[in-house]
Amino acid sequence: MRDTKESRLLLVLLIAIAFALITVDIRGGQNSPVDGARQAAAAVFGPIENGVSSAVSPVGNAVSAVRDSGERHDRLARLETENAALKAKLGSNDRDRSRLQQLDKMLKVAGEGQYGIKGAEVIAIGAAQGFSWTITIDVGANDGIKRDMTVLNGDGLVGRVTTVGPHTATVLLANDPDFTVGTRMEASDELGFSSGQGDRALRVELLNGKAEVKKGDRLVTFGSQADRPFVPGVPVGTVSRVDPSGGGLTRTLYVKPFVSFTKLDIVGVVVEAPKKDPRDEVLPAKPKPTPTPTVTVTVTPSSDASASDQQASDGNTSNDTSSDQPTTSETPTDESTPDDQQQ
Repeated sequence: MRDTKESRLLLVLLIAIAFALITVDIRGGQNSPVDGARQAAAAVFGPIENGVSSAVSPVGNAVSAVRDSGERHDRLARLETENAALKAKLGSNDRDRSRLQQLDKMLKVAGEGQYGIKGAEVIAIGAAQGFSWTITIDVGANDGIKRDMTVLNGDGLVGRVTTVGPHTATVLLANDPDFTVGTRMEASDELGFSSGQGDRALRVELLNGKAEVKKGDRLVTFGSQADRPFVPGVPVGTVSRVDPSGGGLTRTLYVKPFVSFTKLDIVGVVVEAPKKDPRDEVLPAKPKPTPTPTVTVTVTPSSDASASDQQASDGNTSNDTSSDQPTTSETPTDESTPDDQQQ
């Protein structure tokens, strides 16, 4: 359509008519005079709108899905972050609870043995000076730690302090081959020396080669002069095997330690020795043996069985009677003498 004076006049006229129809339609409400024309237009253009809507709808749904997908992704990422934070919190609480349990157990041991201890946390395993079984703890000289102090935990003997720094200390573990501690058998008081064997059982040499020892017997530390490096009464372990006595001057035992040296976390350094030897008081109570139930089965015969048994008994009685009757047999005897036989 060319841009002329007439076309512009027609456009203005059409716009004016449209505004007039809109005004009439609004004022007429439900009784609008153009309602019939609207219905006719709907009947004509409705199918076309549906077709266009069907064609455009997948695109609109796709756009909506992409938008919702982004929102769901953000929401999922937020939930994953919250779950990770919650798991970290729960893990921290579990660790805290485990440490509290270890601390409570260690304080109980210290109380029973009357040991003055300084609590510490294991911050490293192994030392720079070689392949020794050692740990590093987070207390040192500034905390009153000195060389050759006993180290324990809630289970028993851990080791002894070998190197002390201002804020840390190195502990030689009781399973190290260079570790030796004097031991005493529970109840029997037999003395010996325990040496570490790495990840194997401790080796104990009893001074008495004829000592009576059996599997399951327990040992504690004997103690050192001036209580260094070892205080007395600290649980060491349980006898797992006894070498046969060969008549030697000593007797060899193999002892399973109470302490798990690969799971150390909270330990205590004995900074004050007990006033008296606690003897066996620090050892845990022995588990009580579980009684084995004894079942006794009593059979009560029924009336029918009693009658059958009575009949069988009667039959046996008659047979026994007949068999009890004496039987005689005549056996010819030859009373001739040897001389007669010769004649």
